[in-house]
Amino acid sequence: MFEGHDPYLVALSVVIAILGGYTGFGLAARIRGTPDASHRLLLAGAAFFLSVGIWTMHFVGMLAAPLPADSVYLVLPMIVSFLMCALVVGISLFFVSVGTASMLRVASSAALLGLGIVSMHYVGMHGLAGNFAMTHVTGMVVLSVVIAIAAAYGGLRAFLARQGGLQLLLSAIAFGVAVSGMHYTAMAGMEVVPLPAGAHHHLEGLVASPQTLSLVVAVLCFVIAAGFLLSLVPDSRRTASAVVEEATGTPLADAGAAPTAPRLRPVPLGGVGQPPHAAPAPRLPVEGADGTHFIASAEVRSVRADAHYTKIHDGIRERMCPWSISEAEAHLDPSLFLRVHRSHIVALSHVTFVRKEGDGAIVELDGPSPHRVPISRAKIAEVKARLGLAHRTV
Repeated sequence: MFEGHDPYLVALSVVIAILGGYTGFGLAARIRGTPDASHRLLLAGAAFFLSVGIWTMHFVGMLAAPLPADSVYLVLPMIVSFLMCALVVGISLFFVSVGTASMLRVASSAALLGLGIVSMHYVGMHGLAGNFAMTHVTGMVVLSVVIAIAAAYGGLRAFLARQGGLQLLLSAIAFGVAVSGMHYTAMAGMEVVPLPAGAHHHLEGLVASPQTLSLVVAVLCFVIAAGFLLSLVPDSRRTASAVVEEATGTPLADAGAAPTAPRLRPVPLGGVGQPPHAAPAPRLPVEGADGTHFIASAEVRSVRADAHYTKIHDGIRERMCPWSISEAEAHLDPSLFLRVHRSHIVALSHVTFVRKEGDGAIVELDGPSPHRVPISRAKIAEVKARLGLAHRTV
């Protein structure tokens, strides 16, 4: 498959695909929930970096291939291939980033993403021109489609399993395998046939030389690397809240409040040696562009883990809270709230709908903008009991 290819450019192409996947999936991980203006911006950024990663990997791979010396690239098919890729990636990310990520939705998004990668490849290949003709082995074309869809599915599943850390890295690696594996499999099935002596391939439209393409690819590699490095920079607002909490034991939300009597926590009956449990909080801190606000726990519909912090849904939209999901669970009244998933807490009194889905279930919570939350398989029985459905099938 790699016979005659430049091994350094092959390695670079895979790394570029992984970096683009890490940056794109990292941005997409922040947009699950009710869409708003900022979520649309994140979705656009995620689609951009994933598309640039796919497109750049493809043409780095082309530069690594042993193509005829007179090869040139038609600019129009190159641009069309990128726009096609961006559109398909954006649609597939939208499907898995909002609402409930059901098996059907993930499989459909993976198929769309895989087919988009394949389409981008062959449209881009159509832009390769010179005194030769290209043919493709049907079996290798089919195999490249299967590899792209299967690896895209693995990448999306890993991405949905958890929104950061090792799982995000695994999803990026799977994404890199999806793109590079499909590309080099398709290249292995491509045959370049020189035209007969005296015959010349007529070129129409603007063309770019391999040297010009190398310059464009180098710039895009820099863009991807810069995006990847920026994605590793901690959020200064979140870092500040963590420092305040560690130094004072008080959430950043309380830092600007008037001094009050210290919060007294009940001592457990077990006595010495047992960690104290936080008393239920009537209000939770949420951060906005103009500062920190407070939301009554009675207005909370759900709490979703977001790295070391949480997103609180009040029935209208999600808002960032400086507490971790464990801290939020400790401060919420356990008679009213239940942790139904390792990343989700719901207010049982606001549940309006419950349904079995896959290995788990989902619940819908009321409000002007109703939203759904997944329930892990281990929590289904407890949710049914708390909702009075212990003897019914969800």
